Amino acid sequence: MPMDTLIFDCDGVLVDSETIAEATLVQRLAEWLPDLEVERLLAQALGMTTADILAHLEGLSAHRLPPEALGRLDDEIEARLADELRAIDGVAGAIAALDLPMAVVSNSRRQRVLASLATTGLAARLGEAPIFTADQVEKPKPDPAVYRHAAARLGRTPDDCLAVEDSVSGVTAAHRAGMTVIGFIGASHVPPGQAERLREAGAWRVMSHMDELAALVAQWQRARRAAAGR
Repeated sequence: MPMDTLIFDCDGVLVDSETIAEATLVQRLAEWLPDLEVERLLAQALGMTTADILAHLEGLSAHRLPPEALGRLDDEIEARLADELRAIDGVAGAIAALDLPMAVVSNSRRQRVLASLATTGLAARLGEAPIFTADQVEKPKPDPAVYRHAAARLGRTPDDCLAVEDSVSGVTAAHRAGMTVIGFIGASHVPPGQAERLREAGAWRVMSHMDELAALVAQWQRARRAAAGR
């Protein structure tokens, strides 16, 4: 029985959340860390956890973040997501067209992933697909721990898994875990040159729209069958 499993990142792959989160971070961090070029620095931090972003930027600044900065930002971002979040164009149809097990692996906290999928209607599309988040492991992406944890819980080997990721951090994590990775550059937040950065991080293919996904999954499955002599 085929064990092929498709694993989606959430932010920037299933839901178009990065622009909302980034706008909130730019506004608040420009107030709190006024000596930094916050927008430029955030563009380099795509795929990092909010906690890691805050620690990194505070380390570059002569200023200190206010108490409970992480909680305040998470609450504000999640409030905006509840009002403004949309699914990535074409992703609902792409999910419906594929007949294989699926899972979600995200650097966001589980509460945000569940809320994002519910808000956009993708929770119903994904059904019982397991969700794995960085708070289940010691280190978030780009460390491969969350992908290795997901494979183990799913009872899959890394070779069985095809991941879809939009960030260098995410591609790096899945690739280091031994999975094949499709880079996705179809969200609204993608900076110039991202396709090449994803390839350099280990992406097998890069796609710009979810309508390309079914063909890439089929290509990957054919290659797996050929390698196995089936």
